[in-house]
Amino acid sequence: MIEKIPAKKMVITGDYAAAYGALLCDVDVVAAYPITPQTLIVEEFSNFVNDGITDAEFIMVESEHSAMSACIAAQAAGARTFTATASQGLALMHEMLFIASALRLPIVMPVVNRTVAAPIGIWCEHNDSMPQRDTGWIQMSCEDNQEVLDMVIMAYKIGEHKDVLLPVMPCLDAFILSHTVEPVNAPSSDEVADFIGKYEPHAVLDPDNPMAIGTFTPPEYIQELRYQTHVAMENAKNVIKKVTKEFASKFGREYHGLIEEYRCDDAEVILITVGTVTGTAREVVDDLRQKGKKVGLIKLRFYRPFPAEEIRKIAENVKAIGVYDRAISYGSGGPLFIETRHALYGLDLPVLNFLAGLGGRDVMTKDVEKMYEILLKAKEEKPAKEIYWIGTRGVSI
Repeated sequence: MIEKIPAKKMVITGDYAAAYGALLCDVDVVAAYPITPQTLIVEEFSNFVNDGITDAEFIMVESEHSAMSACIAAQAAGARTFTATASQGLALMHEMLFIASALRLPIVMPVVNRTVAAPIGIWCEHNDSMPQRDTGWIQMSCEDNQEVLDMVIMAYKIGEHKDVLLPVMPCLDAFILSHTVEPVNAPSSDEVADFIGKYEPHAVLDPDNPMAIGTFTPPEYIQELRYQTHVAMENAKNVIKKVTKEFASKFGREYHGLIEEYRCDDAEVILITVGTVTGTAREVVDDLRQKGKKVGLIKLRFYRPFPAEEIRKIAENVKAIGVYDRAISYGSGGPLFIETRHALYGLDLPVLNFLAGLGGRDVMTKDVEKMYEILLKAKEEKPAKEIYWIGTRGVSI
């Protein structure tokens, strides 16, 4: 249990926002292992425990693999759990991520997106979370620190829904959000408790009523289990839309479900963005609109489940669409580009990929302007290529 916490406005980092969101959700167990730039999340939560604000069980483990193992065990025993990680730490968890989703355990784990070695880097890149998109976790990307706090809260309500029962991974850009302070409106603990409700586990490990979970299973059953997880991910689409509407009604902040459209109604070309670049892209859209250019923007909030229907519906009325990626699937382009191109299969329009910001490189307004310049040209004539490395030394556009 936590002590009663009033609603307040704070100027906080994204890491603090993630930890505070977990506090407001009255989590029972936190498994902690440090890794830059995530360390502050579990460190801040340890302060909440030390100060007596919460009586959550704070478990210091020997690795990220152990952190996820501890959360799986605690969640299976009926606890609401929380952990956080980044980069190599997430990669070390890879094995256990499959187990959490297959056992239908709605663990919430913010990931602070950081480049994966080699070479070693601590700055923002999405190549840590994107390779985990087939593990059965719901995944989304935050634009600012307010969304970090709000998404941690919504993650519990989404993941714990009886039609979903899947773990959730809110992602935030390293340093751009994790270590940068912004004003954040935090609801009271009572408001959050009323919004997310009490965790009602579907099945609980109980010594008085023994059961086995995740045991050796023959081929006669596993395929059906995979199908059930697939259905749960599909169900998450409607649950996400419902939860974001409920959140807007209660707290006054609207997150528009799986995607957020910006000036798309009459747009001829549209850029899909993810994470903090979205704010920069909005400014570019406004500037180009003043110059008479019919451009629009889609903020991709969730990429698992992937909003294929929503994107296809918008794309049916435009002449070119571009996808921004801060990750690379070597030999095929960015992961979100691959997903989008698949969703738009059969439509007769250029679908282009813009790779920028890898390794933490800044994505400036001039870089986004270049993306729109290429898209506006593509609506008039067939582009020479599909994949563009923006701001990359030695690579011509």
